[in-house]
Amino acid sequence: MNLSENFTLDEFLVSQTASRQGIDNIPSPEVVENLRNLVVNILQPLRNKFGPMCVSSGFRCPKLNTAIGGAVNSQHIYGQAADINIPGMGNDELAEYIRDNMDFDQVILEFHTLGQPASGWVHVSYNTQGNKKDVLTAVKQNGKTVYLKGIVK
Repeated sequence: MNLSENFTLDEFLVSQTASRQGIDNIPSPEVVENLRNLVVNILQPLRNKFGPMCVSSGFRCPKLNTAIGGAVNSQHIYGQAADINIPGMGNDELAEYIRDNMDFDQVILEFHTLGQPASGWVHVSYNTQGNKKDVLTAVKQNGKTVYLKGIVK
């Protein structure tokens, strides 16, 4: 099923963990519609501007989300979020572009290392019920994930 010109539903469902553990990561029609909104409003415009991107995590059913240690209230469960990167573009630059040019619910620069543009990834979400425009950076401090306000380099 196509979600847009360049994105299919299948690429948001792929999970090595789901395959290994026999988890049925199939979304409801409501989740598919949320994924379509995410793609149409965020990912396809990014693709049109910068070229192909990698979606490293899309939809996660609750069982899969638990298996990978995702947040209990993760927007991935609802099809509202994706973790992405664009080959040849720094993830900090991608997060800043989204922050400055798009309507989004959250953009999180996750586990990026200064001086290593391809390190980490960008979590971006879209909510048809209203977007908060939260901008965060996720880092490890003392073995725990901490979210800092803004894009911190």
